[in-house]
Amino acid sequence: MQIQINTDKNVEGNERLTKFYTTELQNELARFDDKIIRIEVHFGDENSDKYSTNDKRCLIEVRLAKKQPLAVTDFADTIEKSFYGALEKVKKVLDTTYEKMREY
Repeated sequence: MQIQINTDKNVEGNERLTKFYTTELQNELARFDDKIIRIEVHFGDENSDKYSTNDKRCLIEVRLAKKQPLAVTDFADTIEKSFYGALEKVKKVLDTTYEKMREY
């Protein structure tokens, strides 16, 4: 599973941030490891320097073997909250996708 972390110009992307989120994704999505080819995470701040509620965005795109890519987005007050919100959505989508495949 290849993981790529991207940030816009309003979010500081450093090695520590990349390592932390990469590890979290590997741990949380380990059961889908053989099905996932690549994960791309995009962090953004919708309002730049202005303060606003729910202006931090996390988009997680998952590329699956022999399937269309899945993408989820979550907005929150902080990058961390938006990441964990998007991660929960990805887990639900993957669970649903592979549960439907087992039924057929």
